[in-house]
Amino acid sequence: MEISYKPQNGPSNNESKPFYLDLSLWALILSNLVVAVWALTKRWRLGPIMWVYWCQSVIIGIFWFIKILILKDFSTEGYTVNGKTVEPTKKTKISTARHFLIEYGIIHLSYAGFLYIKLENIRVSSILLMACVFLLYESFSFVYNRKWDEERKPKIVKLLTFPTIRILPMHIIIIAYWLSGGAALEKRMPLAIFMLLKIVADALTHILERSHVRFLSYAR
Repeated sequence: MEISYKPQNGPSNNESKPFYLDLSLWALILSNLVVAVWALTKRWRLGPIMWVYWCQSVIIGIFWFIKILILKDFSTEGYTVNGKTVEPTKKTKISTARHFLIEYGIIHLSYAGFLYIKLENIRVSSILLMACVFLLYESFSFVYNRKWDEERKPKIVKLLTFPTIRILPMHIIIIAYWLSGGAALEKRMPLAIFMLLKIVADALTHILERSHVRFLSYAR
C-alpha cells in the first residue's frame, strides 16, 4: 500500500501525493544529516549529541503545544477527564495543552538531570548552534504544513501521545548507556549507527503523522 497524503499547500481537494514529494520530510532528513555530519567531523562524544537531541525534543514539544492551542476543529472521541467524557470546547483545548506541557516538561527535566549527571564534555555553543538547525526545521515545517493541519479533525487524545514516539531513540540510548556503562556508545561507529537510526525514526514518524493511515485516527 502506497502511503500518500493531501498537498500541504494550495487548494483543498481530493488529490493526494506520495510521501517522498513532501518538502518538509526532506527538510527533516537534511537537518538531521547536518547535525550528524557536524558531530562526526568534530569527533563529538555521546554527551553533546544527546544534549542536541534533547533540545530537538524540547522544540518539538513546544511546537506541539502550540498546535494543540490553535486547533480549530478536533474530536474528543476516546478522551476522558476523571472518567468523564469531555466536549470539544476551547476550555478542553486549553486544559489539554496545559496537561501536555506539564507532562512533557517533567519528562524532559528528568532527562536533563540524567544528562547533566552522567554525561560530560559539553560544548554549549556548538550544542546551541545545532539546536538552532532543528529550530529552523520545526519553524519551517510548522508554516509549511499549517494548511494541512487546519484541514484535519484529529482526535485530541492522539495528539497527547504522538510526540513521545519522536523521542523513542532518546529513551533507547539512555537505557543502553545506563546498562553498558557508556563505554561502548562512545566509539565512533556506534554513534554513527545511533544517529542513522535516529534519522530513520524521525522520517518514519513524520510520514505516519502526515499520511492518511489510521495511525493518528483522524475523525475525517
